[in-house]
Amino acid sequence: MGRRAALMPLLDRHDRPLRSLRISVTDRCNLRCSYCMPAAEYRWIPHEAVLRYEEILRLLHHFLRAGVRRVRITGGEPLLRLGLDNLVRMLAGLDGIEDLALTTNGVLLAEQAAALRAAGLGRLTISLDTLDRERFRRLTRRDDLARVLAGIEAAAAVGFAGTKLNTVVVRGFNEDEIPSLLAFGREHGVEVRFIEYMDVGGGTGWSEERVVPQEEILARVASAHGAPQPVAGRGSAPAARWRLPDGTVFGVIAATTAPFCADCDRSRITADGHWFTCLHATRGHDFRSLLRGPGPDQAIAHLIESVWRRREDRGAEEARARRLAGGPEPPAGADRHAEMHVKGG
Repeated sequence: MGRRAALMPLLDRHDRPLRSLRISVTDRCNLRCSYCMPAAEYRWIPHEAVLRYEEILRLLHHFLRAGVRRVRITGGEPLLRLGLDNLVRMLAGLDGIEDLALTTNGVLLAEQAAALRAAGLGRLTISLDTLDRERFRRLTRRDDLARVLAGIEAAAAVGFAGTKLNTVVVRGFNEDEIPSLLAFGREHGVEVRFIEYMDVGGGTGWSEERVVPQEEILARVASAHGAPQPVAGRGSAPAARWRLPDGTVFGVIAATTAPFCADCDRSRITADGHWFTCLHATRGHDFRSLLRGPGPDQAIAHLIESVWRRREDRGAEEARARRLAGGPEPPAGADRHAEMHVKGG
């Protein structure tokens, strides 16, 4: 992956650059985590509406010209998409991508880790909310914890470094596992990131009472492993990082109690080609129609520039302010794009 010559940055109305793009390759998932996919049935994106790999590649060329340097493949569960290593190989060959990563629940990772590594994938983020088999089964409605653990081991065996584990901390479910999950990360050479339970709309039934704030997460860590010290140089990263007395580094994503909208340079494209400039956004911008229509490619470039220059999103800050003021939550809409598994959080 090469480095493109420096361009004038594309800035939004808060002077935030367009640097990080998350691309969902499917809305489908092989787990049913209650904080993400609580319903028994979903209205899936039709197969014919899902962007083809060649369309993703064409679209990404325009985002690279607009300043994107970090690309993350997401879902749903991206490893369900057939031939994903082929897409990774296409993206890894593009000039301008400095960081190519993938987020997965890990269930299929043991079978695909070697192919993804060989294709040029740089980093992995793996979701792991509990080390307890019965809790995992209750949360995901699947008995696949052993497969996730095997995937973590396989990733290390084929040479992936810098792997992160994402743990959503939900009160009454797994807050007591914070010390053991951190110990697991240290043992396996992966960096754990504890995520405050977030309200991003959709039908998840989010409740503020179930949020475990950053202060409590740090206190639980300190009681078991010693007082953590902050690591400088966060930049636009979503996680604030901390170091334990033994050198172990972990992160906390406190988007609910301490939003970081001021530094957010991320946006996301759904599997059917809708561009969301904020995780809390209720409306996306349709690229699929442009990709499959008769118009010139300049229309795609124009949409990227015009939308980002008008961007004012501060969704997490607005949600927090609304809660503090006791205001009503916005109603959950019927749009499938409102769901986290479609937006590709």
